[in-house]
Amino acid sequence: MQIVTAIIKPFKLDEVRQALSDIGVRGITVTEVKGFGRQKGHTELYRGAEYVVDFLPKVKVEAAVDSALVEQVIEAIENAARTGKIGDGKIFVTALEQVVRIRTGETGPQAL
Repeated sequence: MQIVTAIIKPFKLDEVRQALSDIGVRGITVTEVKGFGRQKGHTELYRGAEYVVDFLPKVKVEAAVDSALVEQVIEAIENAARTGKIGDGKIFVTALEQVVRIRTGETGPQAL
């Protein structure tokens, strides 16, 4: 089992959710986050004054999936979230040692 975490642009969330649903991912967790990568934020003009926006709004999407689905999940997120512009985001994959469904007590892949 793996947990796939993607940091994406907020307006791409619906496309990513649909792409994951289409390949059989049954549940995701979405969190609104702020951060910056290589672009280190950007400069904006407001009422004639210039100011720097260091932390850009992003969305963190997390999905716990069976190891056999990981490559499909990565590809689906990549294709759905890509705009071709700077700041499209990143995908992280980490090992998931144990999952327990609280309601039923199921463990492992059955709990996903």
